Amino acid sequence: MTRNSLTTALTLYRSRALSLEQAAAYGGVSRRKLARELRARSIPVREHDDVRRRQHASD
Repeated sequence: MTRNSLTTALTLYRSRALSLEQAAAYGGVSRRKLARELRARSIPVREHDDVRRRQHASD
């Protein structure tokens, strides 16, 4: 992961160009790490992305 790719992933997520999963892959981090980075920057994790993450965790 480069800092630049993570920053770009956060920007693309915020602009709704990528889902949480897509942005995490783009940034080279886990969905959990990306969600932490989003929250640290006061970027809300979209409800449907958060629900999807919880569903995958319970599978």
